[in-house]
Amino acid sequence: MKIKEIMTTEIISVDKDVDLKYVMKTMKKNDVTKIPILEEKQLVGVVTDNEIAKKLGAIRNRGVPAARLHASSVMEKDINIIHPNDDLSTILAKVGEPGPTILMVVDNDELVGVVTKADLLPLVTSIKAIGEIMHVEIHSVSPEDRVVHARRRMIDEQIARLPVINNGLLIGMISDIDIAYSLAKIKKLFPLGKQNHQLDELLVNDVMKTPVISAESDTTVKAIAEMMMKYQIGSIPITENKKVVGIVSRTDVLKTIKLEE
Repeated sequence: MKIKEIMTTEIISVDKDVDLKYVMKTMKKNDVTKIPILEEKQLVGVVTDNEIAKKLGAIRNRGVPAARLHASSVMEKDINIIHPNDDLSTILAKVGEPGPTILMVVDNDELVGVVTKADLLPLVTSIKAIGEIMHVEIHSVSPEDRVVHARRRMIDEQIARLPVINNGLLIGMISDIDIAYSLAKIKKLFPLGKQNHQLDELLVNDVMKTPVISAESDTTVKAIAEMMMKYQIGSIPITENKKVVGIVSRTDVLKTIKLEE
């Protein structure tokens, strides 16, 4: 199977000189967390939810207003380029490795498509129980934790999402993009002198998403992949009797793909 058979050809992109507010608005409108950045129609980088959250969180220490940020100041220049006729097996072998989570498909120096983990989900066919591959070590936060604490947990554990657990029960999820939107809102609503206080007082309960999409441990891997596609989510907590016993990500289910020779 070739890259051109699974890549997304309707590309959502922005110019490097647009402001961060426009970038985030475009992300929200199109329900994406990563956007290619162009300069005179040439690919120069990518902006991700992770990098936005990191940059907005760092502003508090430098006193730089968010309104002065542009796509070029937030973008990552480390771009993974692939080609339409490359074999799909070459990227499946690297699923889960450190590096960009969006691949740029270039043909004759022109950006013709992108490939994300979501594009690979339709290839998941395993009927193995999700309980066999889920992570049982669960990193979580409580609704009363501060958002800055949740963000620090994500950075330390190198994860993009955390379950929110209260009295042993799953009540929400918080992700990089949720934090990015909340930080941007504070930058917009409060003068620079009051932003630090607002950031310090922002709680997970104020930002988390509810209700949570979860599944039982006997759900098949294929069914989990279908849920991720339907609800456009990157991870699913696994529960038993309403208590979280594990968590599974897109990466975990993609590792079960076996291409026919």
